[in-house]
Amino acid sequence: MALVEPLSANANAEVQELATFFNETLGFCPNSVLTMQIRPEIAKAFIGLNKAVMANKGKVTSDLKRLIAYVSSNATGCNYCQAHAILAAKRYGASKEKLDHIWEYKTHKSFNEAERAALDFSVAASIIPNAVDTSIHNNLKKHYTDGEIVEILGVISLFGFLNRWNDSMGTTLETNAIKTGKTYLKETNWEVGKHK
Repeated sequence: MALVEPLSANANAEVQELATFFNETLGFCPNSVLTMQIRPEIAKAFIGLNKAVMANKGKVTSDLKRLIAYVSSNATGCNYCQAHAILAAKRYGASKEKLDHIWEYKTHKSFNEAERAALDFSVAASIIPNAVDTSIHNNLKKHYTDGEIVEILGVISLFGFLNRWNDSMGTTLETNAIKTGKTYLKETNWEVGKHK
């Protein structure tokens, strides 16, 4: 059960306007944002950061950003964000092969060396204590510009906030996210867990 129940997506005009942003990303407004909207300034700040982080200025594609978010959320153990990130990766064009083999990214043929470097960085930057070392640093720098690295770490950091928010809040997972999690994350023993 959620610690705090989310507002309805049409609770008021301001909430409704903010909620529409996520119709593109996920096809619905997540309960996490509807809970944030109890304090609208938090929701507005989060949505602004989300837009800035997910904007593509270099070669870090929209689908790769969502796969980075998934790997980061898996490293921290947030089932809510794992389901959302894999759903968003699918919506933003990640191939079925990448979705089916995300945890084989180190060796699976559908991932290239630049993607592997970003996903390795995502794991290392998401765990505590932080495991970004010289090898991961140098490999990332081989494939990405400073601006692209800022984008990658922006995704990891955004999802660090979301992982803590949703796991602490016990945010209820939405039906479409549950379906996607069960479809693409079964090999990782993903479950709804506390997000029922």
